[in-house]
Amino acid sequence: MAQLVAADASTVRTTAQGRSWGERMPWGWLFLIPTIVFFVGWQIYPILRVAWISLTDYAFLSTKPANFVGLENFREALADPLMRIGLLRAAGFTALFVPGMIAFPMLLAIMIDKIRSQKVSTFYRLVLLIPSMIPGPLIFVLWKWMYDLYIGPINYFLVDRFHFFTIYTQPQWLGDPKLVFFALAVMEWWWGLGYHTMFFLAGLATIPKDLTEAARIDGANEWRVFRDVTFFRLLPIVLVLVVLRFGTAMAVIDEYLIMGGFNRTRPTYTWTVYMWETAFVTPPRFQGYAAAIGWIGAIAMLVVVAFLFRIFRTRD
Repeated sequence: MAQLVAADASTVRTTAQGRSWGERMPWGWLFLIPTIVFFVGWQIYPILRVAWISLTDYAFLSTKPANFVGLENFREALADPLMRIGLLRAAGFTALFVPGMIAFPMLLAIMIDKIRSQKVSTFYRLVLLIPSMIPGPLIFVLWKWMYDLYIGPINYFLVDRFHFFTIYTQPQWLGDPKLVFFALAVMEWWWGLGYHTMFFLAGLATIPKDLTEAARIDGANEWRVFRDVTFFRLLPIVLVLVVLRFGTAMAVIDEYLIMGGFNRTRPTYTWTVYMWETAFVTPPRFQGYAAAIGWIGAIAMLVVVAFLFRIFRTRD
């Protein structure tokens, strides 16, 4: 018996040694090459390139070679009042935007989930997804017209139809510093409502119906069912969306450029707009300093995201 086992082992070794190089080559890894090339060229190289530019006095339109200045751009940006107030403005918009972007889709998903008719439920889902399919610039132009002081339909109904305001007291949605962030948040909530509702509908589909039925049999009302059963089952989705929407809210720029432009006194002039203006608008257009502004904002966001992940991991 021992001789047979030894003979089989010898045969296996001989067969393995006799295999050609092509047979032993892990060809499956070759399918990752396009992904790796794309990731390095589209993600890694731009990050490293911007990191290098932030350490120089690089200017795209300058004929002089860029000089290495070390951390001088970062020291200047950290002491720049426009940079600090820009970060604070972005944080203010984020604090207003994120709670609504979580609460409204969650409540809407719970209401849609209670619809018994499959056709009606599907209709609501399709209608909700329509705004998320509209291109961003078109959304911004549309809402800028809706918020217009003289021809916008919102003030038309508030002043001419319902008489909540007069022509002298009508709200200036994009001109009043106290209202502009709320106006932009409403636009963002409407734009992302359907997309985020789908996340919560997917989470609700994973909750066993027996849990909610058992809670109701025990005498729990709808609020207690939501608080004690539904919400905690949706908590992983809430945590992921908080992290994702925090990053997008802090880095908003298109909405600010279209709604507010480069007016430095407006709340919409955040660190992202300052970075854009420094790099492409204001002479002499030092891309090195703009890159340092971008890195400071990105690092500040990463610190907060890491803190959120730490909190969420312990709670989960």
